[in-house]
Amino acid sequence: MTKDNSHTFTSAFRKFLTHEKLDVRYREKLLVESWETIMGKPIASRTTSLFLRERILFVKFSSAPLKQEMVNNKERVKSLIEKDFGDLVDDIRFL
Repeated sequence: MTKDNSHTFTSAFRKFLTHEKLDVRYREKLLVESWETIMGKPIASRTTSLFLRERILFVKFSSAPLKQEMVNNKERVKSLIEKDFGDLVDDIRFL
């Protein structure tokens, strides 16, 4: 009998990302794209900029009261992100 080398697309894609050392960058892009799903439409609609640099998530809001609310709930936001993305983010900075 021959060995079956078939893989599902998902497992092959993950293996490719790991082999090419793109898995962290891919997860960062997924986080940015999933911001509305994680935080909800009201918060996402007031988010003007969102990016990761050196494991720090930078979030810029168009509303000062929302920014202050997010600063006060920073740990809760971080735990929501960790639930879906693990230890991808070390800190969050609200601008």
